[in-house]
Amino acid sequence: MKFESPLFDKIRVKPSQDRRARAPETPCCEWKGCNEPSTHRAPKGRDRADEHWRFCLAHVREYNASYNFFAGMSTDAVSKYQKDSLTGHRPTWKMGTGNVPGGSTVGPNAQDPLNLFREFNSGSNWRRKPERVEPKRTIRNAERKAFETLGLDIGAETVEIKARFKELVKRHHPDANGGDRVYEEKLREIITAYNYLKSVKLC
Repeated sequence: MKFESPLFDKIRVKPSQDRRARAPETPCCEWKGCNEPSTHRAPKGRDRADEHWRFCLAHVREYNASYNFFAGMSTDAVSKYQKDSLTGHRPTWKMGTGNVPGGSTVGPNAQDPLNLFREFNSGSNWRRKPERVEPKRTIRNAERKAFETLGLDIGAETVEIKARFKELVKRHHPDANGGDRVYEEKLREIITAYNYLKSVKLC
């Protein structure tokens, strides 16, 4: 350890001189006629964002009480400034419009090497939803017989099943045959077949 070191001065009985580092002197307050140390900063204005006044506490409070960032701006200009500040005053455009500042378009023709914006290109269906594939199910014998009774192909739609049922009931009902009960057994089979398809929620 050097004898001139501030650390050595701490154990000296009587240091030869004070070698402690002194804080730099604080400049005076820039308020006219004030000689207090300037302990606070205040912005100089909207167009001078990097420049500041140096004031004491009392004068920085007085300055801030009357400071208006939007002084000299119209109401519309203030609204636009506040809206632009949400994006850091950077240009933006709506996704999906395909319009980008500079005349380029979002999509395969634009400078988009990673294809990040193809999804938003109007008229582009590059990301199609996968078609829904119905799981194959086992056709039971009772179901097959019910379709045969109604004279329909297996897998007929609900509307088709209902229409066919109504048609067959009208054709085989005793009232439609002058009270003849010859078709009564056939009518029972038709109703049973329809009720079965209904129970398995096919109609």
